[in-house]
Amino acid sequence: MENKTEEIRIDVSRQTAEELALAKEHAQLVFRLNHTMPMTEEYDTLLHRIFPDMGAGSVVNTPLTAVRPHCVKIGRNVVVMNGCLMMAAGGIIIDDEAQIAANVQLISNNHDLDNRQVITCRPVHIGRRTWIGAGATILPGVTIGENSVVGAGSVVTRDVEPDTIVAGNPARVIRRIEKKQ
Repeated sequence: MENKTEEIRIDVSRQTAEELALAKEHAQLVFRLNHTMPMTEEYDTLLHRIFPDMGAGSVVNTPLTAVRPHCVKIGRNVVVMNGCLMMAAGGIIIDDEAQIAANVQLISNNHDLDNRQVITCRPVHIGRRTWIGAGATILPGVTIGENSVVGAGSVVTRDVEPDTIVAGNPARVIRRIEKKQ
């Protein structure tokens, strides 16, 4: 279950002109999305430009903050409520039918302790049919297992096994979810 993906290090003080142009384009697209009438053709077009790898039936509500959104993969029938923060330099994968409540933070990068111009990145993976409660924070390198629940306001620092409810800061196991026959 542990996310064994190797850490990526990015020196933000040495970004290329291409990287800076892409960051500017993404920031402008997210700004436009946040100022566009939801459930319109324009909104859907912007949403798919921001998240080109977004599955059918998925909904992302605004306001949204997304840094490096091209590193986000959203499955089918996913719901992301308003106020979500996606820091995606390390990659964020949201599997099918996941439910992300309001004001959730999905953070796949952090600053190096010795050189703050370097960000350290590890992917965040939100499993199928998970429910992330309002105001929860998922930190770099964390995988939330399929059919799990993260309680509102929780800070998840470690992987969560499938079919598990966690809550708190740091998040701890509350109980297992029994499968219905």
